[in-house]
Amino acid sequence: MGGFGIGTGEFAIMGLMPNLSQDLGVSEPQVGHLISAYALGVVVGAPLLAILGSRLYRRHLLILLMTFYAIGNIASALAPNYESLMAFRFVAGLPHGAYFGVAALVAASLVPANKRAKAVSRVMMGLTLALLIGNPLATVLGQSLNWRYAYIFVGIIAMLTVALVFFFLPLNRQEVRNSPLHEVRAFRGAQLWYALAIGSIGFAGMFCVFSYLAPTLLNVTGVDEFWIPIALAVFGLGGFIGNILGGWLFDRLQFRSVGVLLVWAIATLSLFPLASGSIWSLLAVCFLVAQMSALGPALQTRLMDVANEAQTLAAASHHAAFNVANALGPWMGGIAITAGLGWQSTGYVGAAAALAGLLIFAMAWRHEVGATQEIEAARQPSSTSC
Repeated sequence: MGGFGIGTGEFAIMGLMPNLSQDLGVSEPQVGHLISAYALGVVVGAPLLAILGSRLYRRHLLILLMTFYAIGNIASALAPNYESLMAFRFVAGLPHGAYFGVAALVAASLVPANKRAKAVSRVMMGLTLALLIGNPLATVLGQSLNWRYAYIFVGIIAMLTVALVFFFLPLNRQEVRNSPLHEVRAFRGAQLWYALAIGSIGFAGMFCVFSYLAPTLLNVTGVDEFWIPIALAVFGLGGFIGNILGGWLFDRLQFRSVGVLLVWAIATLSLFPLASGSIWSLLAVCFLVAQMSALGPALQTRLMDVANEAQTLAAASHHAAFNVANALGPWMGGIAITAGLGWQSTGYVGAAAALAGLLIFAMAWRHEVGATQEIEAARQPSSTSC
């Protein structure tokens, strides 16, 4: 439920971009900056709140973070102008990453080690259900009444989540809690930063396309706004399936699954501009592009594997990295659109971002193989002497 509320709050603006543009008197690329403001809030808030909350029990931290999220979205609904909405979207983004990170740690602690990625994908399922159900519903709500009601809807979901956590998640008093300084000191290691870089850059491709999907439908495909929530639902279905696939694939291929998924992303994003002329081909490609969501549980579990004693900070930073992608995607797409390359050019820009992510994966893989070979070489002399 928490993931559903956060996902709906994060993505609702993408389906309502034309409505906000008209109501606030700004251009659609400027509305894209509101997406980036939220993403920046996640980037700032995820490590900061994870560090500050590391002394708390995870149950108490989840309640505080989701209450904070409710307040940020209600404030967004009441924003009087573009500038204040920009500020409130930043505030609403602050608890996003820390909430998801802590929720993923709670889920992973309840299952055997070889099923952690599947458990994490179930937490992330709320995010993909937001793409499938919450975002189209918020779009219809905003189109029928006013975009502000979408954020009121999100605030209500957030408070419902607070109640559910309070009543159903037991307090584990044997839970290991770290000091903030301990988390920071343990937050190092090349593989940890490689994983965050892959999420920050490689995943930007999906957000580049998704952020401008509504105006692409109206201005390139040439369909009525009736199709916008349908396209968002199709995108959400692809994300839902991709999320399940990501957990399943990582449990079997481990880190190699990330490389496979980035190759898939490059191929499907490159098809987006070619498919944008027809609603049916566009819907098919949207479904395929959205399966990039499989990177979520794969990279989240990878971070758990390499974070050592900085588990809370690393888990939260994963969502900070993905929201760097959420900021980069609209920004890069906006540059291409403003330069006159057309709304559909977001597919090629996104494919370039995924390619950059694949190059980072190759560097990480080479580094890990080299480190493994060094360890094996160091062990050989002692084995011979024995």
